[in-house]
Amino acid sequence: MLKVRLRSVLTAALAAAVLLSVVTAAPAEAQPKEVKVAVIAPLSGPWARQGQLMQMGAEMAIDEINEKGGIKALGGAKMKLILVDAGDTAEKAKNAAQRVLAQEPDLVGGTGAWLSSFTLAVTEITERAGVPMLTLSYSDAITERGFKYVFQTSPTGGTQARAALPTILEMAQKATGKKPKTVGIIMDNTAAPVSFAKPMREGGLQKLGLELVVDEVFTPPLADATALVQKVRRAKPDIMLLLPTSVPDDKLILEKFNEFKLGQGRIPLIANGAHIGSPELLKNVGPQLLEGLMFIVANWGVKGQEAIIERFVKRTGEPWITQDSMTAYGDMWILKEALERAGAADSKKVAEEIRKLDLKEGPAALAFPGGVKFEPNGRRAGAHLVIVQWQKGKAVTVYPAELAVAEPIWPKQ
Repeated sequence: MLKVRLRSVLTAALAAAVLLSVVTAAPAEAQPKEVKVAVIAPLSGPWARQGQLMQMGAEMAIDEINEKGGIKALGGAKMKLILVDAGDTAEKAKNAAQRVLAQEPDLVGGTGAWLSSFTLAVTEITERAGVPMLTLSYSDAITERGFKYVFQTSPTGGTQARAALPTILEMAQKATGKKPKTVGIIMDNTAAPVSFAKPMREGGLQKLGLELVVDEVFTPPLADATALVQKVRRAKPDIMLLLPTSVPDDKLILEKFNEFKLGQGRIPLIANGAHIGSPELLKNVGPQLLEGLMFIVANWGVKGQEAIIERFVKRTGEPWITQDSMTAYGDMWILKEALERAGAADSKKVAEEIRKLDLKEGPAALAFPGGVKFEPNGRRAGAHLVIVQWQKGKAVTVYPAELAVAEPIWPKQ
């Protein structure tokens, strides 16, 4: 009888010890083994190249973060990248966002969706879900809707337009001794070019003493650029702004300019957006048609980023790093920093920490010259434009001077 009672006591004590050990171990076991972040970008259709470049940059950052121990505040949890194809329409992009949030309810944040029209649609969905989205898209409207979970790392299209034209006119006057008087615009009707052109049409050009002599808008994809470029040939503007958003449309327009003998050396061409600096465009049209063309972006390979660029080129085989890859790389590091501060794989807590960031050093700050700090509306404070120029088959930063890797060359007319 005594033995039975002793056995019962021992059994109970053992059970209690096991229970205590389970309870004690619970917090460690509750730490996630992986933390999911997304890239929602066009991986098919006319903007697929830009989405692929974003993927390359994000994957490089994720690998570096995981190799350095993952998210230390979460016990070394690894970051896992979820790739989401936004397709070729805003509706497809919106559906893709809905689908990934349904399939991955533990998603803590992401970056996307490249084309501003897509980003406007995608962020309606991520906002309702309380999932922070970082974006390089330019449209002013993205951060004018009072959203709390959208973070725009680029200067807006309107900001770029107001800053870029005076700079470009100064370059022209310095090189030629005279200030341009007339300007032409060819653009598509997606959100980013609309934002870029809006302040120009609403008095910006007039204040700069410029007359708009060509103003053409098309719906992508462009089937034929003949009619557009014929109007340029008749008007002969001093400067031509080319504002399409896809490499196929860039190719059609540049080839038609060359056919009509209106390329560089006759009418200086200024574009907007990283697509015009894509290595793919160089392969499709050749260096001669691109030589001297300038384009305005929010980020590019600049002084101080040599180590990142070297790793990217070695890893991917790409000839240089574009805005798409650099910003996606930086966005992953922003999410990493926010996760460390949040100490939890919780999207709302991660967003709260992104709002508090003020990074002046480290990989995220290096990817975004000027550092990482967001204004209450979600725009990155101090984000400034970069001007890149095609020179001898390479797209090189020529402005601002402190970040430039080459001097700007104004086409001789």
